[in-house]
Amino acid sequence: MKKMSSYRESLLRLLSLEFNCTPADLCKTENVLTVSELHEGRRVYSPEKYFFHMVTTGGNAVITADERLHPFLREFMADRPGIWLFELPNLRPLEKELNRFGYTLSSTFHMFLPAQDVAPRLDLPLRWYGEEELIPFYGDERFPNAICQPRAPKRPDRMAVCAMDGDRIMGMAGCSEDAPGWMQIGIDVMPEYRSQGVGTYLVTVLKNKILSWGAIPFYGTGVSNYHSWNIALNCGFRPVWVEIGATVM
Repeated sequence: MKKMSSYRESLLRLLSLEFNCTPADLCKTENVLTVSELHEGRRVYSPEKYFFHMVTTGGNAVITADERLHPFLREFMADRPGIWLFELPNLRPLEKELNRFGYTLSSTFHMFLPAQDVAPRLDLPLRWYGEEELIPFYGDERFPNAICQPRAPKRPDRMAVCAMDGDRIMGMAGCSEDAPGWMQIGIDVMPEYRSQGVGTYLVTVLKNKILSWGAIPFYGTGVSNYHSWNIALNCGFRPVWVEIGATVM
């Protein structure tokens, strides 16, 4: 597996496309503000430019936003460490400003990259599904995280793997190609099979398969979802960046 520093360099290049900045801007001491633009090679979650989006890799914050927000944001980010801009006392006035334009804050997304090799700890029967073989699963309410619901052609689900108990699916891990060569892993485990290591097993197997392709697996979850955090950590992922955006009210 590549060293963590190699994945971080690739990440900085990716985020620079999305935040209309340079990779070096993401490592500065001072916070950075840019005008939102669309660049080829970014992760595609919407065809629209970001109205507001903020990221930190552990130091400063980089914000890309509609120019109408810039006067407020210059004051918002001035003389504050970037990592603390994501805390609730600072988000309250930001939310109020966004509301003026018909937007509200999204959840914070805590994002992980691979940091160490991990071998699967279980040996369960597996069933693999390619892109076209996943079509029957769209609309299946059991899998809101493992595959995109609804199907998202702009960030297609490339592969999924299920652990099987006879003919019953114990859980599914899948990956969507959110940017060229960037595979986001999602996991769903059926309630009767949870807390048995199934999620960790499936994510580990899929992560290792993605690495064998020469692609980059990444993983995201919410700050309070400790079941998901533990899966990520047990599979050799480590937290690397946090981002938050805005959605239409």
